[in-house]
Amino acid sequence: MNNKKVSLTKTVLFTVCSILVLDSFVAPTIIGVSSITIWIISAIFFFLPYGLMSAELGSTYPDDGGIVSWVQRAFGEFWGVMEGWMYWINVAFWMPAVFTAFSGWFVLAIWPEMPVFLQAAIAIAMCWVIVYIGVKGIDLSVEVASIMAYLKMGILVLLGVLGIVYGIKNGLANDFSLANWIPNFADIINPQDGGYFAVIVYNLLGFELIGSIGSQIEDPKRTVPKMTIIAGIAIVAIYCFGSFGVLAAIPADAIDEVDGFVYALKELCTVFGPLGNVVFYVVIFGAILTLVANMITWTLGGNEAFMAADLDKRSKFLGHRHPKYGTADNLYYVMGVVSSLLLVLNYTLSGDANEVFWTIFAFSSIVFMLCYLLMFPAALKLKFTDDTPRVYEVPGGKAGMVIVFILCMFSVGIATFSLLDLDPSGYGFWMQWIGLILTFGVGVYLYYAGKKKE
Repeated sequence: MNNKKVSLTKTVLFTVCSILVLDSFVAPTIIGVSSITIWIISAIFFFLPYGLMSAELGSTYPDDGGIVSWVQRAFGEFWGVMEGWMYWINVAFWMPAVFTAFSGWFVLAIWPEMPVFLQAAIAIAMCWVIVYIGVKGIDLSVEVASIMAYLKMGILVLLGVLGIVYGIKNGLANDFSLANWIPNFADIINPQDGGYFAVIVYNLLGFELIGSIGSQIEDPKRTVPKMTIIAGIAIVAIYCFGSFGVLAAIPADAIDEVDGFVYALKELCTVFGPLGNVVFYVVIFGAILTLVANMITWTLGGNEAFMAADLDKRSKFLGHRHPKYGTADNLYYVMGVVSSLLLVLNYTLSGDANEVFWTIFAFSSIVFMLCYLLMFPAALKLKFTDDTPRVYEVPGGKAGMVIVFILCMFSVGIATFSLLDLDPSGYGFWMQWIGLILTFGVGVYLYYAGKKKE
């Protein structure tokens, strides 16, 4: 790999590509027009504080590994190992959900009668495409992410623009009067309503991901804060505009949680008349490619976090480096195996792509959010106990950090709780709780195995 540094533009695009997702952003629109209000509220009371905190941490400690490095600095080796393990295994758990959506969109657009086993095969094949790209190295990952960021932004902006045109031509599918912009509190926190606030919070996570390659960023102490502001504004605005496009075309009570993006796009493309199908296929192909981009950035971040926790050094197999690219190739291969097994297990138990998606998504999201319930206290502790000079600080100094800590912990805590499956009659309950126990148990084992080796 060459020594070329990652510029401000590429850090912005990398972050936008990491955070903007098309596979789950539609789900909250089931709430209705008030979902846009919840996006805005979440941006003010969670995304902004989280971004400010990440900017301070990323510019003060521009170490490879990002979030793992910060937790380890604050709480020591054990919690650093647990953070690196949970961050990595979350990506291995999330990848099957992403490519279940990939396969599902392909089915809806190209082959509606595709057998379930073939859908599963496509999802598994895409997991291994990500493994191949990851093994090739960071340069390729960043370049692909930059290209895909433009594509993601373009597609979501297109949804919004088509929503305006559709509304003018056919009328809006939902009532956008002022009363409908006011959210129902139950829609935010009640798990029975689908935990859509959790999906919004989940879709806003990822600011810290660029920290996984902190040492390779050009002037990180200045680049990271600028990136946070630029990327943050762009992400929230685009999510809201894309949500408007969906709600312009499809009544809220008819929106599909997993495939709603596809149905909304198809309806919006009717504004092109006879060319509607052509535009639809072009855009849906681009959207499918963006799902690949999601996993390129997150597998890179997950593996960098794993190595930052020195987990690769606890095993000769996991510590192996590719002879040509110098990447931790076996880490990628293990991630591919875990993702493939999870896909086989869930398709075998369920056979319903929507249920498979949400079962895996909820499980991986809980593991993922636990990482932040460690990161936020780490930021607070480092603020009060570490005297490393800070080029950028959260406004308000220590008091400001306390405020953003409370807002971030509250938001992610509520989101995590709303994703928990509390009904033991369904396989999702056992999938979550057995999975969480095994995840934590393996992390503890890795820590003590490493100590014994030392």
